[in-house]
Amino acid sequence: MTDKALIELGDAIAASLENELISSSVSFGELTVLVRAEHIQKVLTFLRDDKECCFKQLIDVCGADYPERNKRFEVVYHLLSYQLNQRIRVKVKTDEDTPVPSAVSVFPVANWYEREVWDMYGVFFADHPDLRRMLTDYGFQGHPLRKDFPVSGYVEVRYSEEQKRVIYEPVTLTQENRDFDFMSPWETAKYVLPGDEKAEAEGK
Repeated sequence: MTDKALIELGDAIAASLENELISSSVSFGELTVLVRAEHIQKVLTFLRDDKECCFKQLIDVCGADYPERNKRFEVVYHLLSYQLNQRIRVKVKTDEDTPVPSAVSVFPVANWYEREVWDMYGVFFADHPDLRRMLTDYGFQGHPLRKDFPVSGYVEVRYSEEQKRVIYEPVTLTQENRDFDFMSPWETAKYVLPGDEKAEAEGK
C-alpha cells in the first residue's frame, strides 16, 4: 500500500473506533495506531473481522520500556492481513500496576507472546489463562528487559559438584561494570599478534 492508502485506512479505522483510538500515523511505509489499553480486545476484534482490514494473523506481541513516562510501558501488537498483503502496528500504554486485557480470546496465539512480555517487562495481562514466566527460571526476581534492571542481575546460577545440584548465589563481580573504550589500547596484547607485523611494515 502507498502512504496515501495507509492514511485512508487509518482514517477509516479511526472513524469506526473513535472512542477507542487515540491516534494513528504512517511512518516508513507502516500504519501505527495508538489505542486505549482497556479497549484492546475490541480493537483487535474489529481489525480481524472488518472487511476493509482483514488482519487475521497476529504475528507478534512485544514490549518497550520508557521509564521517564508516567505510563512507562508500551505493549505493541503486529498484525498481518494476507488478503490485503498489509501490516498494522497497534500500541497501548500502561504503567507498572495497571493490567492490560489479554488478547488470547481474540487471537489464541497471543498466549505465549503475552507470557514473554510479562516475564521480560512485568506487564500484567488480565484474564490470561496461564500467565507465568517462560524465559527465566521459576524463582527469578525482577524483569530483565526493564531499563532499571541491573546489568549484572541479582543472582548467578551454577552447578555445584559438592552438592550435586544447581545452586543460586548472590552476584559477585571481580570488578565493577565499566564502559569499554574500544579505541583505547589499555587492554590490548603486549606482544605483536600474528599478521600485525605486516601492517606495521606497510606503514613505514
